[in-house]
Amino acid sequence: MTIRKAHQIRLSTRSHLRVALLGLVAGMAAGCSRGGRVADADAMRTPTVVVAQVTRGTLTNSLDLPAEFRPFQEIDVHAKVAGYVKKIYVDVGDHVRTGELLAVLEIPELQDEITQAQATVARDEEEISRAKADLKRAQAAYETAHLAYTRLAGVVQKRPELVAQQDMDDAQGRDLQAEAQVETNKAAYAAAQQELSVARANLQRTRSMFAYAEIRAPFDGVITRRYADTGAMLAAGTSSEKQAIPLVRLSQNGLLRLTIEVPESAVSQIHLGSPATIRVPELKEEFTGKVCRFASMVTMETRTMDTEIDVPNPRFELVPGMYATVSLQLEQKKDTLIVPVEAVMHEGDSATALVVNARDEIEQRSLKLGLQTTQRVEVLSGLREGERVVAGGRGQLRSGEKVRTTPFEPPPAEGAS
Repeated sequence: MTIRKAHQIRLSTRSHLRVALLGLVAGMAAGCSRGGRVADADAMRTPTVVVAQVTRGTLTNSLDLPAEFRPFQEIDVHAKVAGYVKKIYVDVGDHVRTGELLAVLEIPELQDEITQAQATVARDEEEISRAKADLKRAQAAYETAHLAYTRLAGVVQKRPELVAQQDMDDAQGRDLQAEAQVETNKAAYAAAQQELSVARANLQRTRSMFAYAEIRAPFDGVITRRYADTGAMLAAGTSSEKQAIPLVRLSQNGLLRLTIEVPESAVSQIHLGSPATIRVPELKEEFTGKVCRFASMVTMETRTMDTEIDVPNPRFELVPGMYATVSLQLEQKKDTLIVPVEAVMHEGDSATALVVNARDEIEQRSLKLGLQTTQRVEVLSGLREGERVVAGGRGQLRSGEKVRTTPFEPPPAEGAS
């Protein structure tokens, strides 16, 4: 065999091998293509469902209601007695403390009454001194007359012939007269004491009325309005005059109150001390409070019950008149099984859920439900912690059907029921 012929044989062998390899590769590619198409077809027939995990947590049922901040107390400060404003020390926006002087009134009539009452007291004190002296003098005279009568009576008992009956009668008369005079002076002394008591009471009353010339703050607060200026005439607040104007308006803003109208359906769940969250849109902040009082009756016109929440405001960042949204906690369950409301299907009085088991197959469960909010619901029986429930794409799913899963994404915030 020549060298050239041997070389041609090798080339032919290599060509046959190349063709065989190409055919093998083509056959494998065709087989893989058919297998891929089968797998894709199976995947298209397997539905995809959204699943949520059964978890434990705290479930709170709350009620969102609108409200408006009001001062805890707000009054118009009137004068107790009529007078002219001599000096006013406050203006709108001033913060005052309990007992702080707001204004002084000029009341010359009361000053004259005090002077007159003082003079009356002094006169009655003199009357008591005189009545006391008269009583002592009457008592001394009675003692002398009684002693003389007693001596004569003793002599008559021993020597009747020594004393005339006329003398005996005169001595007895003087004794009785002196005794009556003592009683008269005692009565006069007691009357003088009563007069002095009346005079002192009148003086005290006048002084008390004059003390109202100084108008003071009845509680801590803010002056929100000023009605009168220096020299203005203020009528007594107790009078029936329609022209009686107050001095200022005082508002207690360090503690505010929210009055909310609770619907009749939630009245039974309102309790003293129930926590509440207050959201103020203008400040973009949240504050906490609690139910402090409620009306214990439903208003017939609105079918609601007035409920009040006290909100401390030490920094005065909240202003009366601001609107707020109150999230009132009605009921709370801790360490309970929770699923999204989308996972529960209601049929009459019964509730069911579709569970994806470990083999990714559908199982239908009957549930017993508890507390429910707008986003989540409490499961009392029918599910276990950690199980997966279908929370979307239920469609025509059947028990035992194979599915693919994708996680459930809950809403960002829970609303009120």
